[in-house]
Amino acid sequence: MKVTFLGTGTSQGIPVIGCKCETCSSVDFRDKRLRSSIHLKVDNNSFVIDTGPDFRAQMLREGICELDAIIYTHEHKDHTAGMDDIRPFNFMQMKDMPLYGTTAVLDQLQREFSYVFAPKKYPGVPQVVTNEISNEPFEVLGTTFTPILVMHYKLPVFGYRIKDFTYITDAKYIDKKELEKVKGTKTLVLNALQIKEHLSHLTLSEALELIDIIKPEKAYLTHISHKLGSHQKVEEQLPENVFLAYDGLTISL
Repeated sequence: MKVTFLGTGTSQGIPVIGCKCETCSSVDFRDKRLRSSIHLKVDNNSFVIDTGPDFRAQMLREGICELDAIIYTHEHKDHTAGMDDIRPFNFMQMKDMPLYGTTAVLDQLQREFSYVFAPKKYPGVPQVVTNEISNEPFEVLGTTFTPILVMHYKLPVFGYRIKDFTYITDAKYIDKKELEKVKGTKTLVLNALQIKEHLSHLTLSEALELIDIIKPEKAYLTHISHKLGSHQKVEEQLPENVFLAYDGLTISL
């Protein structure tokens, strides 16, 4: 399996429009963060988790020319807004794009992109096949995705475990039962928004506490705000097996 971080920023990305803080003013490429998403290459199949507003730019940057399915974590715009840009994949692959999400996610996509689901479609709109998922493992082209239910304040969000890799974003709380699904994972990706307490996201210290409970071989932090600090300064303070992810980082598992 190969994992590529398409984006590692929070909903506003980094730099934030109009902000002149140290992080937003940084010239370190690792401090330029698009909205959070990952690409998975598993057994020659190509998957993306979430299509945020930067989806087109992310596909072009990474040179991704094939995409077999999209799996959604939740319905917020920074994770769904780029769905229209699947059209080139429709044209190149000559097939509909499978979308996997909860009822809430699929309902939101149908509202946001009503023209895609209209009885009479305008020529050239995205062609999709929706697949409703619940908190049970499901297969996509032979790859098993195990949902991990987390809470983003009061909103349910799915993380996913694929083999020995687990991706969790937009979490604030994880029930003990759901945490059991994560244990034993070798590589963990977990959100860490900022230093100070936040209503709906894990802080850096909370993320590190969870990592210490799960005990993966390696952990990567994502969904990062400019308030966390610069990549270099934060990573210098992390345990030796914990890293800040950055846009374009690729890990082979």
